[in-house]
Amino acid sequence: MQLNPYLNFNGQCEAALKFYEQVLGGKVTFKQTWGDSPMAKHVPEETYNHILHSTLEVGSSTLMCADAPPDRYEQPRGIQITLNFKDAGEGEGIFNSLSEGGRIDMPFQSTFWSSGFGMCVDKFGIPWMVNCGAE
Repeated sequence: MQLNPYLNFNGQCEAALKFYEQVLGGKVTFKQTWGDSPMAKHVPEETYNHILHSTLEVGSSTLMCADAPPDRYEQPRGIQITLNFKDAGEGEGIFNSLSEGGRIDMPFQSTFWSSGFGMCVDKFGIPWMVNCGAE
């Protein structure tokens, strides 16, 4: 079994994919728009360039993303995407990049369980936790 997060966006999936590709060092391996799919006739023409489905490979993990259908987007609640690092310096760098233009809920710092931990919501509204192994 493989467990993969699936993130929904409100028309910003293309920008989010580019951002995550850069910040996380991933590679987009699939991307299809609503307009290039059999669903095109069921969505407004202004959403044809929105992403119906995409995959971003990051190491051995796959992050899947899409733009929600019109009027169906909901802000993520009750979840966080967690990134784990052995090196606190690397984790802090990723945390700083993810939080840029977003919101920091817990500044990156050492904790009793971790050499570095922080919580943020990125500029696309996705909540993240960055956790680093204890030194």
